[in-house]
Amino acid sequence: MVRIVYAVYVWLVFVPVFVVLTILTALITFAGCLLGGEKIFAYYPGMIWSRLTCYLALCPVKVRGREYINRKQSYVFAANHQGAFDIFLIYGFLGVPVKWVMKAGLGKIPFVGAACRAAGFIFVDNSTRKGAAGSIIEAEKALKNGASIAIFPEGSRTCDGKTATFKKGAFQMAFAQRLPIIPITLNGPFHVLPIHSLNLQCHKMEMVIHPPVLTDGIDTSHNGLRELAGRVHEIVCSALWEEYK
Repeated sequence: MVRIVYAVYVWLVFVPVFVVLTILTALITFAGCLLGGEKIFAYYPGMIWSRLTCYLALCPVKVRGREYINRKQSYVFAANHQGAFDIFLIYGFLGVPVKWVMKAGLGKIPFVGAACRAAGFIFVDNSTRKGAAGSIIEAEKALKNGASIAIFPEGSRTCDGKTATFKKGAFQMAFAQRLPIIPITLNGPFHVLPIHSLNLQCHKMEMVIHPPVLTDGIDTSHNGLRELAGRVHEIVCSALWEEYK
């Protein structure tokens, strides 16, 4: 009975309100950034939109480890990718502005794509080596300007709740700029809205922010990146709920 009531709520309340909120957020972000207010409008409208989305979905959120973040420091935040609500969890509750590294296909979403470009988010085009290299260059430019980057090193959402191997290329930008990486463990989004599903579920979510992993002194070879990716992967997996291990 509870599931039926929630399903009715989702389609009659959540979906219409979410669509309106998304369009308004995209328009405000686009206009604000276009008028020169990128520092404010690239973060706060999206942060509020993300929090409201979680609240509207009736999904309780718990965050641990914010004390490890120095707001004056740039980071590369690396998280496991459980589902669509990963973005809302990080964007809404991390507590610091980030530039997203996202798939090029997301740039085609009406309103959202234009807002993301105006906010300076980086679209990754993995169809060609040139496109992938260009994405890394754009990310490095953002980091040089004092921004922080958020990435999902798995490359795509999990199909079974388990965390796949982290791709070493995702850490190249942190490696090149010698910036610390903050591993983030996400629990719960897989049950809220997993890949290939439109069946939204009410489920608790948790974000665990780990201490920074320093990149100074790491081997600059191909093996150095692989070792770094493996180390961050191990940290992220250490705080997963048992059902995701």
